Amino acid sequence: MLFAYALVIGVVSLAMSLIAAAITVRKPEGNKDMKRVAEAIREGSRAYLHRQGKVIAAFAIVLAILFLVLKDGWLIDVAFLTGAFTSYLTAYLGMSVAVRANSRTANIAERGVEKAFYTAIIGGTVTGFAAVGLGLIGLVLLLNYFTLTPHTIPLIIGFGFGASLVSLFARVGGGIYTKSADVGADLVGKTELNLPEDDPRNPATIADNVGDNVGDCAGMSADVYESYVVTLVAALLIAVPFAIKAPNLVEYPILLASMGIIASLLGLAFIKPRSNKVERVLYSGIGSAVLIAAILDFAITYLLRIGMYYFLAVLSGLLLVILLFAITDYYTGRRAKYVIKVASAAQGGGGTDVIMGLAAGLHSTFWPVLAVVVAILVSFESARVYGTVYGVYGIGIAAVSMLSLTATVLTIDSFGPITDNAGGIAEMSHAKEHVRNVTDRLDAMGNTTKATTKGFAIGGAALSATALFVAFAQAASISTIDALNPIVTAGIFIGALLPFIFSSFLMEAVGKGADALVDEVRRQFKTIKGLMQGKAKPDYAKVVDMTTVNALKNLVLPELFAVLTPILVGLLLGKEALAGLLVGMIPASFVLALFMANSGATMDNAKKYVEAGNFGGKGSDTHKAAVVGDTVGDPLKDTAGPALNSMIKVISTISILLAGIFVYALI
Repeated sequence: MLFAYALVIGVVSLAMSLIAAAITVRKPEGNKDMKRVAEAIREGSRAYLHRQGKVIAAFAIVLAILFLVLKDGWLIDVAFLTGAFTSYLTAYLGMSVAVRANSRTANIAERGVEKAFYTAIIGGTVTGFAAVGLGLIGLVLLLNYFTLTPHTIPLIIGFGFGASLVSLFARVGGGIYTKSADVGADLVGKTELNLPEDDPRNPATIADNVGDNVGDCAGMSADVYESYVVTLVAALLIAVPFAIKAPNLVEYPILLASMGIIASLLGLAFIKPRSNKVERVLYSGIGSAVLIAAILDFAITYLLRIGMYYFLAVLSGLLLVILLFAITDYYTGRRAKYVIKVASAAQGGGGTDVIMGLAAGLHSTFWPVLAVVVAILVSFESARVYGTVYGVYGIGIAAVSMLSLTATVLTIDSFGPITDNAGGIAEMSHAKEHVRNVTDRLDAMGNTTKATTKGFAIGGAALSATALFVAFAQAASISTIDALNPIVTAGIFIGALLPFIFSSFLMEAVGKGADALVDEVRRQFKTIKGLMQGKAKPDYAKVVDMTTVNALKNLVLPELFAVLTPILVGLLLGKEALAGLLVGMIPASFVLALFMANSGATMDNAKKYVEAGNFGGKGSDTHKAAVVGDTVGDPLKDTAGPALNSMIKVISTISILLAGIFVYALI
């Protein structure tokens, strides 16, 4: 009966997404020039996602065939393909509306900041509530069809693995695309030719705006959707041993996720700017959603009569949301101390800018790691009051409570690419200066929120991966891990190595793509007569196609690397080595992702701080140095860093799914 209530809430969430989509597309799109630019962005985004979908389908079919050799393989395939389909649908729906909300935001910017702000927020709501709605509906339907027992664990984890696979493709491919285009556009447009951001003469501008959608919108939605789903799956798997004696412990995670949706819906009412003051209003939405969720979760915990100490675990997850947002903003906010330090360092050149940016990123890892550690300890100890075996369940509950606010977080995150594109459309359609001023203000705000939501996504991945590790230990019948065992030690070293090698593939792919793009942009300026004077149009389609081919070609190797590594380690060295791999991989990936995301965001906002008229302003040597720093930071914060979230969950879920065949090592 309680699952039925959760299903209704999931349907309400999806309905909210569809209503927001309908409201968005009914708004006026703007003049002919705005429509032309928006259509080019829309076509490029749609073409990329369709081509990526074919690659994902090929991978999914091969894996589905391989799963048939497992017990109940066809049932695993049903769950796996359902998870993959809902994840892809979330990304596609969110991006489809985002590429329509962008021109409408630019058009309504004529009427002021507040109207444009609301248009972008409504567009972002589509992604946020579609993700949690589809995730909850899919999982509840599976739970109604499959009774949750130790024998049906592979069926449930198959759903999570499907979501993880799509997330990895979306994050890797979208990340390579967006930063190849962004870096290529900046290196020629800003550094060599002193062109403004989104100048229509730059052939890479459309590809850059497409990248905002396939990377920051589709990629992020698939990433956080995956975290949402696999965290629920992990908590359910941890609860399986208690299902007979305490069935409410199985229902509890699903109900917490449902309360998070209600809290997110109610929290929208607090995302309300006053007197055109919009800069901090999104954070009031997060704070309100956390407070409402805490009240609802307390009520659910009390009504289920499962023990109020579990609420402390829930509270630790909710407080972690606030802490991760605040810490990330402290290091990467538009006028944060470290941002100003990096901007000041740019006066000495690109080298000092990069050094200071990397230093800020390294320093920024301390507090988030400490916050996650405290959340793990508090959630474990609070649940252990009911018995030692219940402690790990508390960690799963903390992760679920944190990810229960996914709808709010994705709404805020999608606001970023929508406003970024709106600024590009305003610039390329030669909108009035006050329109561009409005879109610039919203774009700067969106850039900050994108950084803070990445902090949430990385922290959520770490906490959910910890819960997944516990689920793997249960599935593999491992009660302790002996670090003195050389097989385990070997696994730990391999796990710690994985994020660095994986990131190297992505950084190299961005470097190659940007290099090819720089050559193409230079070629067009040399061969297209009148382009620099604005008398001729660049070949946008050529750049979009080049970037698409580069991204899809270079995502295959890291995908294979993530899928095959746990399989090979499990088969060759056994389940203890694979457990060691997870032990080494999770913290190494978490810290490396934090470093890369925050250092890149700090250097990006340092560039914007200079462009705002500080330390010489636009066109100065300081600005050129800051652009170099931003160029170095771009693939860190938008490609390699976020992709590690998906990597650790793909490796964790496939380890659980195949745990039964890793009992004996081949050597």
